[in-house]
Amino acid sequence: MRHPERHTRRLWLRQWTEADLDALAEMDADPDVMRYIGDGSPGTRERTAAALARARAAWDERGYGLFAAEESVTGELIGWVGLAVPAYLPEIMPTVEIGWRLRRRSWGRGYATEAAREVLAFAFDEAGLDRVVSICHVDNHASARVMTKLGLTFDRTTRVPAHGQPVQVMALSREDYHS
Repeated sequence: MRHPERHTRRLWLRQWTEADLDALAEMDADPDVMRYIGDGSPGTRERTAAALARARAAWDERGYGLFAAEESVTGELIGWVGLAVPAYLPEIMPTVEIGWRLRRRSWGRGYATEAAREVLAFAFDEAGLDRVVSICHVDNHASARVMTKLGLTFDRTTRVPAHGQPVQVMALSREDYHS
């Protein structure tokens, strides 16, 4: 199966390669990047390698997944943006989540919004999804702003069962996306 690639004004959203592991592991090891992810612990290289393998496999299993986000001009991997099944939050299943994680030096440049807009178009127009959600820690105001810019609206506040972190869930239907 050929996995899609997307281009935005400044980014190349592409499939993962083994060569991405070093940059991805560096990003996941940054405590500031991981502050609102899971229980807030920085990632290890081993966990990142396992996550990378799962991200690559998801495309074949589901026909959608996480895109590696690379700056078009520099060729630098700045993080990821894409679609995943948020099994860690059973109360909202079945659903698909749009999410992103960027290296700290890429924050504040509008990359998350730019890439996520392209992924939403993919989700509704190519992957055929009827609804997507986005989930963030209640204190992650930067991600909440991105969700609002994308047109997602409040669905609920809840806690992740595995570690008790409070999260906000926002949602967008295909109908609302196209209106």
